[in-house]
Amino acid sequence: MENKTNINIGARLDRLPQSKWHVKMWLITAFALLVCWSNGIGGAVQNILLNEIHWLEKGTALLAMWGTVYTAGQLFGALIGGPIGDKIGRKKSILLYEAIHIIAMIGGALSPNIYVLYVFRLLQGFGLGALLVVLFAGFTEYVPGKNRGTWSSRTSFIGNWAHPICNGIALLIVSTGVSFALNWRIQFMIPSILSIIACIFILKKFPESPRWLESQGRLDEADAIMTKIEKEIEKSTGKPLPPIEVKEPKPVKKLPYSALFKGKLLKRTIVGSLVLIGMNTIQYTLMNWMPSMLKDLGFDTSTSQFMTMFGLFGAPFGIFIASLIMDKLPRRVMGVLLLALMAGLGIATGVLAPSLGITGLIVMTFLLNTVIYMYVCYASAVYVPEMWPTSAKLSGSGFSNAMGRVSNIFFPFLVTWAAASIGPGSVFILIGIVAVIIAISIIFLGVETRGESVEDIGNID
Repeated sequence: MENKTNINIGARLDRLPQSKWHVKMWLITAFALLVCWSNGIGGAVQNILLNEIHWLEKGTALLAMWGTVYTAGQLFGALIGGPIGDKIGRKKSILLYEAIHIIAMIGGALSPNIYVLYVFRLLQGFGLGALLVVLFAGFTEYVPGKNRGTWSSRTSFIGNWAHPICNGIALLIVSTGVSFALNWRIQFMIPSILSIIACIFILKKFPESPRWLESQGRLDEADAIMTKIEKEIEKSTGKPLPPIEVKEPKPVKKLPYSALFKGKLLKRTIVGSLVLIGMNTIQYTLMNWMPSMLKDLGFDTSTSQFMTMFGLFGAPFGIFIASLIMDKLPRRVMGVLLLALMAGLGIATGVLAPSLGITGLIVMTFLLNTVIYMYVCYASAVYVPEMWPTSAKLSGSGFSNAMGRVSNIFFPFLVTWAAASIGPGSVFILIGIVAVIIAISIIFLGVETRGESVEDIGNID
């Protein structure tokens, strides 16, 4: 075949009408995100290890390391996994990181003691940290810029049902009378099996990104995949595709990793890192510590698990709202508004927690989770993944994710001290303080990406 010099992959993808192909890509990505919930069961498993079988003890460094070890794995997974994904492609990297994550979850389920479990917990974090980068950032290459935020929000909406679902499963396992010694092991095995199913769908139905192939100079392969996609959509819609609208094709450049720390990309690296520092600190603190904080407020293990599950239903509700408005508000405005709401609700919950009772705490944590997961959707599924050129997309998103994890390695030690010395309500106040700091950062350093094509975003000349 004659080598091509200009195949206009971006323009060809952006002019595609919404179709069954887009729905297929969305469902495969969303299902893979939904079932990789080694992070979602962190609080439930910690609660059992701490309060039932006593592999962990209150006020100890080993307890604080529960979240820290996992986050350290996510840090290195994002940092290393991003550049590897830019090197080997989206599909291969998804399958690679799924395999690592599945093996680590099975290993965790079979662990004979807390020290072996911590080794597999580290590997779980590594696999998931890399997997989340490639799933979220890679998905942005398959959808048009005009509604990229909506599609990405829908993906996040499905994926984040993992948290209430896996906590619901944990509650169901408790109600069956299964021993706590077996309970947490089952919680690791369920997502392992479901993730194997996700891998089968990816292997058979998920094409390599033609945008990535184009950025690597593999134009014939990119054109072949793009042509197959176009034919599939024409067949499903029964209509000819719209004409390709391109004024002047921009050259697609290969960018070295060092480009993240120079010129225009440096600002994006700073902003992306700060946005994800806020997300990780707030989300993972609440998710991992909520059952234990409720226990400290006087609720038993079963009741605290019940309250946590209903509070976490705010996650999909918040992301559903985000999916409706994501492409209607400027990205920077949305980020600041959500952080301001988190700060207010976090401080209010911390101050009022001792007097709220079961119903009041469920309502407040539901509202707090709603806003937090609107921000999680904004930060992890939309804003940070979309701000990079294609050839550096996973590297940039991975580095920002890694920086977001750094703060979460040290923050659990502060949370442990605050909960023990000041009281469980102080943890919510810490969440509010972090939200205020990140909001100020976005005001002064934020960049706008709403509605821009991947190619326009990638033009950093």
